[in-house]
This record gives sequence, C-alpha cells and structure tokens, in this order.
Amino acid sequence: MNEIELKKRTKQFALRVIRLIAALPKTVEGRAIANQLVRSGTSVGANYRAACRGRSKPEFVAKLGTVEEEADESAFWMELIIEGQLIKPKQVELLLQEANELVAIMVSSRKSASSGGLA
Repeated sequence: MNEIELKKRTKQFALRVIRLIAALPKTVEGRAIANQLVRSGTSVGANYRAACRGRSKPEFVAKLGTVEEEADESAFWMELIIEGQLIKPKQVELLLQEANELVAIMVSSRKSASSGGLA
C-alpha cells in the first residue's frame, strides 16, 4: 500500500468514525465515548498526513507512532461501545477491524522506517 492509498484509507476511516458517532445514543455514556472517539478517529488521518510531510526520518517515525496510538485508542472506544452494548456489534465490528489493521500497518511501517527500510 503506497502513501496515497494510505492517506485515502485513513481519511475513509475518519469518515466512518464520524458516521458511527452519529449512531450512538444521546446518553451521557454515548456522548462521552463519542467525544473521545471523534478525536482519536479523525486524528489517525490527520497525523498520517503530518507523518508524510515529516522533515526527517526520526520525525516520520515519531508521527507514525502517534498514528498507531490514535488508531489503537479508537479501537478501545469501539470495544467499549460493543461491550457496553451502546449499539449493535454489527454496526461497529468492521470499523473495529479496520482500526486494528491500521495499527498493524503503522507498527510495520514504523519498524521498517526505523531499521532503514522504506515505510
């Protein structure tokens, strides 16, 4: 997967997160999780774009670490949505899978870039 495809994929992730948030109940719990998830979920794409503009390899690697953290945090909030039974698991599971895949991609890219390979 190249940089352009990954930029598109992380932006689509953000858009899907926004749609998921709209489906959450307007309860105290739903709003609290929505506020956290919107920040982490949209941050994945924004920080990936920032990584691509990195001025050095260490900066690129550090930004990929941030992307990884935000994707993992998004997965955490989605797990809470499922386990807290805020909405049906089927509405969340594919997006949770995507969050976990993005974490794996960022881990692999960061390791590759840190060891001197291309990201």
